[in-house]
Amino acid sequence: MVTEISALRRAPAPLIHAADATHMGAHPADDSALHRVRRAVYTPRHDWEALPEWDRYLLRVHAFALTRPDAVFSHESAAALLGLPIFGHPRHIHIFDARRERSLVYGDVVAHTSADSRATLELDGIHMCTVDDVVLDLARVLPPAFGLAVGDAAVRAGRLESPRLVERASLQRNPNGRNRLEWVIERIDARAESVVESVSRAVAEWCGFPQPDLQREHRVAGRLYRSDFCWPEHNVIGEADGWSKYDPADARLAAEAVRNEKRREDALRRAGWRVARWDYSGALRVDGLREGLSRAGLPTVTRPNTAALRSVGVNRRSL
Repeated sequence: MVTEISALRRAPAPLIHAADATHMGAHPADDSALHRVRRAVYTPRHDWEALPEWDRYLLRVHAFALTRPDAVFSHESAAALLGLPIFGHPRHIHIFDARRERSLVYGDVVAHTSADSRATLELDGIHMCTVDDVVLDLARVLPPAFGLAVGDAAVRAGRLESPRLVERASLQRNPNGRNRLEWVIERIDARAESVVESVSRAVAEWCGFPQPDLQREHRVAGRLYRSDFCWPEHNVIGEADGWSKYDPADARLAAEAVRNEKRREDALRRAGWRVARWDYSGALRVDGLREGLSRAGLPTVTRPNTAALRSVGVNRRSL
């Protein structure tokens, strides 16, 4: 998954337009070393096969931009270009066309429209909806935990302010997904440092656990530590493990990171904290997070939201 926002995420592999290749005396369809990204656009097959699913999607978006330079990207397509989180490999390319009276699906493209006026932005010659509208659009249609992760990432990166988002949402006339949108907006928090933390916060709430304090500082034996989640009244700390800090390309650094985490956790336990740990899959499955916090002694304060818990990780918008 992508979490870091840059000005514009560039194509993660070379793109070859069939017209350009034909001028050189060969058609890329005849070259088994090339993979067809979309009609008339190809990329080296070994590059395509090495890409994770979300980068394959980003390459599809850039391929569409190559053939339709006037397109205005929206939803997951704009999120991919902006470096906002996307989940898996979205099925469709999403564009916005204010000239249409109704949205339309053709092939792998969805052309959206809106009764509300909206601004667009241009980055390096590619047009897209603003960050505000991308967050609002995805909050309406994604599983709520994923919509929250998109909103958290946008605010964390300084690309969006929560009050402005609330105002923008209040002016929209679209009733579709309104309850889901309001749930997300009420919970967006820049202190969530990763997608796994955003998803975990939603899952913990739906499991019935009390609201946590985020990124709380703990001074233990002269050292300062921070916890992802903290329930000080219950002496419980929750840690949502992401794997970016464990560099698979450097075994020595990865081992050192694991040792540092172990020393940190031991220090917190000696100070009286009970520590629960889970990873991204444990949050998506729910049981890893729920069992970890229950074993640490964190009580539930509300009834579990079973319907919401069933939605975690079920994203029909992706392949």
